[in-house]
Amino acid sequence: MMYPLVRELADDGVPVTVTCRVLKIARQPYDRWLSKPVTDAELAAAYRANALFDAHREDPEFGYRFLVDEAREAGESMAERTAWRICSDLGWWSAFGKRRGRNGKKPGPPVHDDLVMRNFTAGAPNRLWLADITEHWTREGKLYLCAIKDVYSNRIVGYSIDSRMKSRIAVAALDNAVARRRAEGVDVAGCVLHTDRGSQFRSRKLVHQLNRHDMAGSMGRVGAAADCETVDRLLAA
Repeated sequence: MMYPLVRELADDGVPVTVTCRVLKIARQPYDRWLSKPVTDAELAAAYRANALFDAHREDPEFGYRFLVDEAREAGESMAERTAWRICSDLGWWSAFGKRRGRNGKKPGPPVHDDLVMRNFTAGAPNRLWLADITEHWTREGKLYLCAIKDVYSNRIVGYSIDSRMKSRIAVAALDNAVARRRAEGVDVAGCVLHTDRGSQFRSRKLVHQLNRHDMAGSMGRVGAAADCETVDRLLAA
């Protein structure tokens, strides 16, 4: 589109009429563009891209098919092909582009140090919590369960159920555990929440909630299946 060039030359003192005649541009369409430089289509595309970016930032493991669902929930409906084009143009791809590692997924980078070092013991309640997510099939489809267990008491202190394995399921489980502890008059400040390196546990929202509750996050080593299996076994106990 040559309209921005016409406006730039006009700012430099070149008459619009002369520029339009040289560039063979009709004056009337230029005047319409000048009154509204951003078209409705461009504005709609920007809102769609913003909704997709927010969903991708929250859950970087999602591909465009999941991102388009999240964008629709945010009020920006679009076809899957449109979402694919926007994500492709801007380079927003799933963090698990190539399947490798445990369960066919590439572990993501840690957001916390490993404060446990496979020492799954605690000298008192609310010192060390473990969290993991499991999936269950129902007649209405798949459901995901995020459970949090206190290592000392061996009790499930919080949980959350959702139809999508998003970061919100981990946040809701943490908030549920903290609320139940506080309802019993227990302070959870300083408690360590140990998880694997799933994207739900690496999300900014969960990190924010841990800081908000004055808790510490801990993550196991990349590719260490023994660590993950130990956590799974302790949670199932």
